[in-house]
Amino acid sequence: MTAEPATRTRTDRRRERTRNALLAAARKFLSEGRSAVSIQEITDAADVGFGSFYNHFDSKDQLFDEAVRSALQIYSELRDGVVARFDDPAEIFAVSFRLTGRLQRRIPEMVRVVLNSGMGVMLRDEGLAPRARRDIQAAQDLGRFEPMDPNLAIMAAGGALLGLLQLLDADPDADAEALSDEMAYRMLRMFGVSKRTAQRLSTGTLPELPEHPELPTL
Repeated sequence: MTAEPATRTRTDRRRERTRNALLAAARKFLSEGRSAVSIQEITDAADVGFGSFYNHFDSKDQLFDEAVRSALQIYSELRDGVVARFDDPAEIFAVSFRLTGRLQRRIPEMVRVVLNSGMGVMLRDEGLAPRARRDIQAAQDLGRFEPMDPNLAIMAAGGALLGLLQLLDADPDADAEALSDEMAYRMLRMFGVSKRTAQRLSTGTLPELPEHPELPTL
């Protein structure tokens, strides 16, 4: 017999709100490149009591690591909702790349959290890297991409993606859609996709983003 899910109490909801407020404050500081702030500054920004911090995190480093993790989780949920309708791993890679560039304009703070984490974000077990690795490997297995060492492929694609996001962040007037599509085309060509196919995979209308609480309404 399946156990009934535990009912969330008022205390549970209050703890969740506090934790989410701390994570939101940490993401904001990280997006601004301000990792040297004190715990007091974090709790003030989150509008929670100083003592409540240690009910959720052991240290500021743990909070900041979890803040990066939560930013990657938000990206992952959005990306997974979009690519679920595709079967071709080469197309999934292209759609993911094009989508990520566009997200810089929709959730810039989240993207800055990732940018300020540097290339180390491509070594994490969540978010961008494992999904790109899976898509690239699947595309290679099907002969859609030429063989390449998976670690090299991840770093090549990740470096290009982070460079694109940094460019878009530095230039608010840049055409995010055009540049994202151009970079996706270049990545596909690097992986051995023909010009014609790369052009097809890097153009066209992308599916609508799924609804998400962190995604502002246009």
